[in-house]
Amino acid sequence: MPLTALALNCTLSPSPAESSTQLLAQQVLDALAEHGVSGSMVRVVDHDVRPGVELDMGDGDAWPSIRRQVIDSDILVLATPTWVGQHSSVCQRVLERLDAELSEKDDEGRLQTYGKVAVAVVVGNEDGAHHISAILFQSLNDVGFTIPAGGVTYWNGEAMHGTDYKDLDSTPDTVASTTRTLAANAAHLAGLLAGSPYPPSEEG
Repeated sequence: MPLTALALNCTLSPSPAESSTQLLAQQVLDALAEHGVSGSMVRVVDHDVRPGVELDMGDGDAWPSIRRQVIDSDILVLATPTWVGQHSSVCQRVLERLDAELSEKDDEGRLQTYGKVAVAVVVGNEDGAHHISAILFQSLNDVGFTIPAGGVTYWNGEAMHGTDYKDLDSTPDTVASTTRTLAANAAHLAGLLAGSPYPPSEEG
């Protein structure tokens, strides 16, 4: 079956502002498309995602519709800028809302996120991509996603410098190569998991 990907852009800038996070996340979707994976993107800050750790926090909460897109996709691309050396507050809210997946299981005791691949995208003007990706990897794995080899692509500008990723004249070769590897590995792993699901849970 055809594979699909959903990118959650966790920039702090609402549309239509330009976003370096959006640019690199789109490059990941474009690279995935070369492997037959169709993709879409949600800029989370444009939606009223309420704080909490439940599937639906009520009162106009936008998370349930975004979550439906996550569950319907084979690959989650979680993309965040770097602020104060950390992932964005929007990204943290996404992680907190994904915590509810721990109580959502299929008839064989598996989380609904089992069999889904997750990758990370990190941009920023200071170092911190390894720190942030480590947090994202552990958090996403905790709630059931599988991380492929080379599961992050990132760009960090020079310290104390004001250049953004979107301001570069071209994509650095190392970033482009890393993005291509991420896409190839994510598509490969998602295809394997789609054809051969994880075994039933012993707790099921």
